[in-house]
Amino acid sequence: MPFVDIKVITGVFTPEEKQKMVEDVSEALIAIEGEALRPVTHVVVTETPSGAWAIGGQAMTAEDVQTKRAG
Repeated sequence: MPFVDIKVITGVFTPEEKQKMVEDVSEALIAIEGEALRPVTHVVVTETPSGAWAIGGQAMTAEDVQTKRAG
């Protein structure tokens, strides 16, 4: 019974993008584990406040991530 927790910074992704993450990750798991486990496959998106997530000691904000997404 898989459980996947996708962690993102608050304010980076739209509700539609988060829903797509949940749907696509769920479908990828079900493709591997089999249709019988669909009812017990759990995928959630957990949001962390902007500035409360650090990479290499550098705090990341929603604006930092949006800048990276824009290229």
